[in-house]
Amino acid sequence: MAAGYLEILRARHAARLLTGTLVGRLPNATAAIALVLFVRAEGGTYGLAGALAAVYGVANAVGQPVLGRLVDLYGQPRVQFPAAVASALAMAVFAFSGTDPLPLACAAVAAAGLFTPPLEGGLRALWPSVLRREEQVHTAYAMDAVAQEVMFTVGPLLVTLCVSLWSERAALLVLNAVGVLGALSVVLSPPSRAWRSAPREAHWLGALRSPGLLALLGAFLFVGIALGSITVASVPYADEHGGDAVYGWLMAALGLGALIGGSVYGARAWSGAPERRLRVLVALLAVCYLPLMLMPGAVAMVLLSLLSGVFLAPCIACAFIIVDRHAPGGTVTEAFSWLVTTFTVGASVGTGLAGPVVQAGGPLWGYAVPGAAGAVSLLVLLATGRVLAVPARSGVVAASSENDPNRAAEPRFSSGDRA
Repeated sequence: MAAGYLEILRARHAARLLTGTLVGRLPNATAAIALVLFVRAEGGTYGLAGALAAVYGVANAVGQPVLGRLVDLYGQPRVQFPAAVASALAMAVFAFSGTDPLPLACAAVAAAGLFTPPLEGGLRALWPSVLRREEQVHTAYAMDAVAQEVMFTVGPLLVTLCVSLWSERAALLVLNAVGVLGALSVVLSPPSRAWRSAPREAHWLGALRSPGLLALLGAFLFVGIALGSITVASVPYADEHGGDAVYGWLMAALGLGALIGGSVYGARAWSGAPERRLRVLVALLAVCYLPLMLMPGAVAMVLLSLLSGVFLAPCIACAFIIVDRHAPGGTVTEAFSWLVTTFTVGASVGTGLAGPVVQAGGPLWGYAVPGAAGAVSLLVLLATGRVLAVPARSGVVAASSENDPNRAAEPRFSSGDRA
């Protein structure tokens, strides 16, 4: 397993691109907790903190596909770095102005979310130009999914560290400054500067004109709902079984399960169509959510939470492959950004949906939501199987003469990205 990942990281520019992307995404990964802590330090209510976090999330969901389309049109350096600077400056305005006046605070937070650079989609667009073989790109997608779990685990710890060393305001400023440096590292790399999107057919729908991509996004909306609902349903369970410490262990176990599952999934080469494999993975994901309804003691529940996360990262990694197969020519970054947006929106919907369900029926019914959402996701994939079975393009692209002096054709991903 380690050998496969080390082979990827030893590829020229791979470690720099992965590290730079993760560092560049730190402001996004820590925004919710950093905003809440800062608003509370300023004397604001939890309601105001939640509202500002929601403003950031909605703006981010809108901005990702828009900026992704601009990246496809104009290249990564001309979009990613200016967006990162604009986002950091907007958050700095909020950090220094505080919550009063409120309209300025909302505008600054919205701008910070809107201009968050689509580094995640950009990295996935770069992998085929950095790695030589298709199976290596598969492994890189799995490693990418695992790395995201690490970032979302470490990010909140970095926020609390900054707060303890300096202040809540400093946490906002420092993490956003670090994010700009991460984006700068990516856009100054040779693969990012040389990357160009494949020829693009002008169409106002962009990536969304692909039926296969729409089917995948519909399925992943419900995967996001499942994940968001677990975070809410676990709160009343933890209140009854030990409080905040138990809740922390439940969430950590969920992330650890995703880390384990993603690591194992990426360690081997998979045969067969990824669309068929995704249906199996989503079915297993839905089945693993069901034991949570047993609500045993805290130790057993932590183990069940770990189990429920095992197939999440493999589902995401497999979805990356399908996005690349179905994205229309010249829209690969935008297509990946739509997946990020859909998953984020789904998680927000799941959080909002689970609240009233838990209020009405307690944690048992709250834990029923992820299982039901996973089942609906599987139904979407089954109902759209014929659409998903036909990739938008052939998936064979001639290798760049820069990388292949003999100019031999070789199987590559359908993104058509050129080094």
